[in-house]
Amino acid sequence: MRINGTRVTKPSASVRAGDALTFAQGDRVRVVRIVAIGARRGPAPEAQALYDDLAPPEGDAPVRRAGARPTKKDRRDMVADRRRHAADDGGGQALE
Repeated sequence: MRINGTRVTKPSASVRAGDALTFAQGDRVRVVRIVAIGARRGPAPEAQALYDDLAPPEGDAPVRRAGARPTKKDRRDMVADRRRHAADDGGGQALE
């Protein structure tokens, strides 16, 4: 999380109207500018009126990984290959 470009680690960091927040949300980075501070905790539409979203509009779909997800058999084969290579190296530890 960044406030006006400065990295913030404390969740209690103060913000005020006009501050720009940069943060990761899912697989994208969002940038919002605070328009006003809410007087109370309210519903989502009320909260959305308190900030401007400065990030470009989201594309059609989020970017996914290149290949298909390995199946359980694929994962077992990968582990077996690692064990075989560790045993062939002689000095390495075998994976469980």
